[in-house]
Amino acid sequence: MSNKVNNITTKRFVIRKSLIGKNTVITFVTKKGKSVTYNHDEVYTRNKERFESMNCFQKYKSYTNSNNIPTFCL
Repeated sequence: MSNKVNNITTKRFVIRKSLIGKNTVITFVTKKGKSVTYNHDEVYTRNKERFESMNCFQKYKSYTNSNNIPTFCL
């Protein structure tokens, strides 16, 4: 695993298979204007079973939420 942190700014909460293990910190702004920053790998690891069981994650290899960070990820 690399020590380098990859910072990504996006318009929505996202968990992607392609980012797993890449030491990525993601920042996005909610629709209410609140800035949210999270460690992609930490959120994925804590909720791995939930993400892996989602149809969107199986089909598109990603999960997104354009409104806010999901409550199960807090």
